[in-house]
Amino acid sequence: MNLIQRQRQRDPNHSTRALLKSSGDLGWSTLFAELCSYGPRDGSAPTTPHAEISIMFRGSDEGVVTCSVDGSRWSARPTTGSIWLKPTGGRYDEARIASAQLQVLNLYVSSAVFASLGDHCNLRTAPDRSIRYECGVRDEVINQVGLSVLSEMMCPTAAGSMFVETSSLLLAARLAHAHLEAGAIRLPVESRHRLDDRRLKRVLEYIEEHLSDDIAVADLANVACLSIFHFTRAFSASVGAPPHRYVSQRRLESAKAMIASGRVSLGEAAFACRFSSQSSFTRAFRRATA
Repeated sequence: MNLIQRQRQRDPNHSTRALLKSSGDLGWSTLFAELCSYGPRDGSAPTTPHAEISIMFRGSDEGVVTCSVDGSRWSARPTTGSIWLKPTGGRYDEARIASAQLQVLNLYVSSAVFASLGDHCNLRTAPDRSIRYECGVRDEVINQVGLSVLSEMMCPTAAGSMFVETSSLLLAARLAHAHLEAGAIRLPVESRHRLDDRRLKRVLEYIEEHLSDDIAVADLANVACLSIFHFTRAFSASVGAPPHRYVSQRRLESAKAMIASGRVSLGEAAFACRFSSQSSFTRAFRRATA
């Protein structure tokens, strides 16, 4: 994802762009996120090496944003919650903002996520290059996932990396299901099968043994001998929560047990259970006991 950061730094057309927050230091491998402020501008936009989702976090009911690609031109009001999409390898010949200051959440989904999706669904090619250019559309699934990613970026949690892995898969699947060019291959609709008892037992035991370690969704999928995409859906159906949330809950319960035993301090419990800081543990504890 460093390529995206370097590209943004070199782009002369982003003179009205101010970076407010970035996921660059959080170690996310499947998704790069940035919250930016944009003022009025007129120019082109560079090619992006990953599928790009731009969500108006704080938009405006006045003015328009205009994009042009290969002679096709779209304009839309940048209202809060509206979304702009660009495929992997895509670029705007023209990108014009004629509106007041905007705050935009930009999400870049790694091509590796789409490749994993394509492998799982036996697609000949990954679908990320067939995503439609879209301007000012509404998609509540993407919007809610984006806001959750933003919350994780602003206030990192103990299961943040797992959450982002899951979120990137969900975003890729949503784009492939709802935002592909006409005629592009669609993902098959699958039933929500649960993990069998033997696999679920292995995964839960692995989690308990590694609560103090950095657990990735890929690690759990390997234990279950499933693809990441299939495992995430099957695990959620089995335990009623996605992997990142289940691991976060177990870490919180483990930390509370440590504190109750009187063996460790609050800070030591937070560190042992992979919370990013004592303050993040305190927030999680308050939410759980509210």
